[in-house]
Amino acid sequence: MAVDRRAEVLSATDVGRALTRVAHEIVERNSGVAGLVLVGMQRGGVWIAEELARCISRFEGQVEVPVGSIDVSMYRDDIALRPVVPAAVTDIPVDITGNTVVLVDDVLYTGRTVRAALDALLDHGRPRAVQLAVLVDRGHRELPIRPDFVGKNIPTHLSDEVDASMTGVFVVSTSIEKAAGKRAAS
Repeated sequence: MAVDRRAEVLSATDVGRALTRVAHEIVERNSGVAGLVLVGMQRGGVWIAEELARCISRFEGQVEVPVGSIDVSMYRDDIALRPVVPAAVTDIPVDITGNTVVLVDDVLYTGRTVRAALDALLDHGRPRAVQLAVLVDRGHRELPIRPDFVGKNIPTHLSDEVDASMTGVFVVSTSIEKAAGKRAAS
């Protein structure tokens, strides 16, 4: 019998702390916020990009960092395997050419969504640099993609699912329980 187990691995407080730390790391690595653009990957990365911008604004003196969103559904490499319906709108409010773009996502897994995001991003301009920030890195990469900023590394099994939101990060594991009682009764 398959059993779903849902375990909280980061509380809402932990998520807040991780995002504050990542925001500080982004500012430090880029020597400030001049020329910085945050682009959240639809869907899970958008709220994180917005929260990172709020954190940066708090400790950089109310400076507004441009925040955009990008939909990668038409750039995925599995487009022939399933029907594609654009998940949302791409909205990048500034010209990214010559700027440093921080792509933001909630969970980094195989790297395929990030690869699609890079392709989509380059259709909007030629950034000076592209960096990657994720709330959770769960491993199991299939492409040579490595994040620049990570909220938390959480080792998972291939079959696990990771659900990240402001209220916390949860890992849902599906495991097979042996019917030990049945064997003993035989």
